Amino acid sequence: MRSCDPILLVEDDLIDIMTLKRGLKEIHVHNPLYVRHDGEAALEFLRDPKEPKPALIFLDLNMPRMNGIEFLQIIKNDPHWRIIPVVVFTTSQEEQDRLASFALGVAGYIVKPLSYPEFVEHLKVIYQYWSLSESPLSIV
Repeated sequence: MRSCDPILLVEDDLIDIMTLKRGLKEIHVHNPLYVRHDGEAALEFLRDPKEPKPALIFLDLNMPRMNGIEFLQIIKNDPHWRIIPVVVFTTSQEEQDRLASFALGVAGYIVKPLSYPEFVEHLKVIYQYWSLSESPLSIV
């Protein structure tokens, strides 16, 4: 992932959105960040040809209208979207959510709440990993 590649955050909690934005700023991430508040809005974003295709998606599971698992089921069955790495940030400690998420091909699963310093450290590791990795989007 290059520093100019967009990141999509699918999250309905305004505090979590602000926390992620603050954490990205603190670790000097300058990628454009697009925020959608539920799975349906995120699908509309992905379907819109005027919007950039994200290089990484941060996804909450518990959202109104369409939850994160439903969103994952759709994007991981789509040949154009299934290659986008998805990292789940959720309050769900349910084993079935974790298993379903990994069965649907998520790249990571982080349970909230974390302390802010822990959150920033997790975010830093995730970002560094994806910054070192070549994006599959550059070849499609």
